[in-house]
Amino acid sequence: MPVFRKAVDRLADLLRGDRRITYRAYINARTARYVTPLLDKIVADDEDGDTFRNSLIPWRRAQRPPIAIYRGDVSTCRIDGPWQVADDHWLPLGGLIVTSGVTAHLNPFEAQALHKRMQQAIEDTTLAWVREHDLRSHRRGPEEIDRSVADPAAKAMILAWAFGQREADATPDTSPDEAGNCCSGEPGNALCETCRKGPDHA
Repeated sequence: MPVFRKAVDRLADLLRGDRRITYRAYINARTARYVTPLLDKIVADDEDGDTFRNSLIPWRRAQRPPIAIYRGDVSTCRIDGPWQVADDHWLPLGGLIVTSGVTAHLNPFEAQALHKRMQQAIEDTTLAWVREHDLRSHRRGPEEIDRSVADPAAKAMILAWAFGQREADATPDTSPDEAGNCCSGEPGNALCETCRKGPDHA
């Protein structure tokens, strides 16, 4: 029966001619309620589906199932599963570091130490961001968002920023050569405190 069904599916794919194929999988009933919604998102023919598929590329390349993947501009750290239980301890099978000039495979204990260090770095960075933006003073909201409202608002914000960038690029710089030299040490090309006061500060 599975062979016949596959043959029927393949014939239907050939006749349809829309570059789509039929894929069947038998899923354990216990995990189906979690897996099928993920599969629906992964195969969606839209921006969401593209994003999900792109995010899974490193997972597809991994020989072992990744527990976590940490990525920088150049470097990648991967913690490999499946988890192994030793007494009361959970350990990964290994890990991988890839950066400029380095490809290093980690043993279970090295991978666990790196995993904990990366988790701590994320925790420290998140809490620092919360402090810098005074997020604890805001009312705590739900994790869910209304995408019908949030997505258009975010896209409009991006378009406005892009328009501002194009306007800035098209505007000739008529300021003296010396102007802005005092701001070279400011982060993110920001103006220094003196320049923010205006042209009469000198």
